Amino acid sequence: MLAMSAGCRPDPNALPAGVDPPPPVTADSDTGGSLKGDFGPPQGEPIKAVLTQPPLVPPATGRSAPAKVIVELEVQEKEMEISDGVTYTFWTFGGTVPGSFIRVRQGDTVELHLRNAPGNKMPHNIDLHGVTGPGGGAASTFTAPGHGSQFTFKALNAGLFVYHCATAPVGMHIANGMYGLILVEPPAGMPPVDHEYYVMQGDFYTTGKYREKGHQPFDMDKAIDERPTYVLFNGREGSLTGDKALKAKTGETVRLYVGNGGPNLVTSFHVIGEIFDKVWYEGGTKYQENVQTTLIPSGGAAIMQFHLEVPGTYVMVDHSIFRAFNKGALAMLKAEGPDRKDIYSGKEVDENYVSGRALANTQAVSTAAAAAKSGALTLEQQIAAGKDLFAGTCSTCHQANGQGLPGVFPPLAGSSVLKATPKRIVQIMLHGLNGKVTVNGKDYDSVMPPMSQLSDDEVANIGTFVLNSWGNPGGRVTAAEATTERARPAPAAGGE
Repeated sequence: MLAMSAGCRPDPNALPAGVDPPPPVTADSDTGGSLKGDFGPPQGEPIKAVLTQPPLVPPATGRSAPAKVIVELEVQEKEMEISDGVTYTFWTFGGTVPGSFIRVRQGDTVELHLRNAPGNKMPHNIDLHGVTGPGGGAASTFTAPGHGSQFTFKALNAGLFVYHCATAPVGMHIANGMYGLILVEPPAGMPPVDHEYYVMQGDFYTTGKYREKGHQPFDMDKAIDERPTYVLFNGREGSLTGDKALKAKTGETVRLYVGNGGPNLVTSFHVIGEIFDKVWYEGGTKYQENVQTTLIPSGGAAIMQFHLEVPGTYVMVDHSIFRAFNKGALAMLKAEGPDRKDIYSGKEVDENYVSGRALANTQAVSTAAAAAKSGALTLEQQIAAGKDLFAGTCSTCHQANGQGLPGVFPPLAGSSVLKATPKRIVQIMLHGLNGKVTVNGKDYDSVMPPMSQLSDDEVANIGTFVLNSWGNPGGRVTAAEATTERARPAPAAGGE
């Protein structure tokens, strides 16, 4: 046998003899699915997959031939914040919710290693929707704490696929954050863009109310009844807002890889102020153009792409809209660049509309929650937390300066009602106010709905902020007072 010189070594990315290169995928082409997804044995040396934590996406594979790709995931059970001042025990792939993003190429042979950290309490496994074979890998990867498992599969279908834990009770494992995405690139790869980001929605079920402070356990009854406490992007309220918002510039193209871990809800994914130029619906290889809102089923995914023309803050929501503004399903993308008055002449998004999250993340709320837990909450900390909460909850109607709207919403600044009975603010927040009311000698006849979604801590902090602002009499509201008032029946309408 003749020795092969270094200059004559075969290209490891070259296709095997007799195998034609696949055509590029277009919106109308037929890929042939798994029947045409086997491009022969792996070429070259094994490759260790680059995994990224959300919202980052690994670089394109950049290969023209199949390879053996080694994917290593570690299951971690860890306590993290689900909202400011609220902790939850998440079960994770790689220490984040969602788990690490996996990127391979159609035709790759994937060797997946799953390790269950020694300090964990539960067995876990992984079911990848991009696997061809019963259970998607679940039976092959059932792993006890302190152990590891592995199996191999060939990625025959291109697309964006969910992976999740499938250990019983399956719903509980998913509800605790055990899901992520694997992108199987088509042979020609994805079209290049300026930014790619990773976002997943999930619904969470805690024993306490939305934003109720402290550690919150999982509530199986709520999960079975499909009554989530939180609906979140990337496992935490505010995970993609304020200084953590996604970033881009005008003139750039952004691609979002969006999954829905569930375990129960279907999402109506929408970016306020943008139209998706392309949506690879249900994570497949076909795309639709010029889409406003796209449905993503539980356990499903989609790819959205859009070009940015106008600078500003673009708010991403589940357009089942109470989930966005009352359960946390809200994220942001901030685009920088010159104004385009020829396209849009309006002002920047109103920070109140997005619940104050256009500002920096509400660190004051977390600080107050930690102080309250230790029994060392100061008046100043309450006021600071209340100011942040007021901006996101109350200032749309009452205005940031507490002056209200003339003839519509009464002022809180120098309020005669609060001067006469300071603690009435707790009653008004929790039970609302309907009918005629006289404030500072002027009559108002409007409706304030009960703010019953607020936790007792939030009621106390907002009330304390208002009482100590704008010439009001001062004082302090406690969470215990909010608890007591919440249990009382609503008072009669109106009054001075």
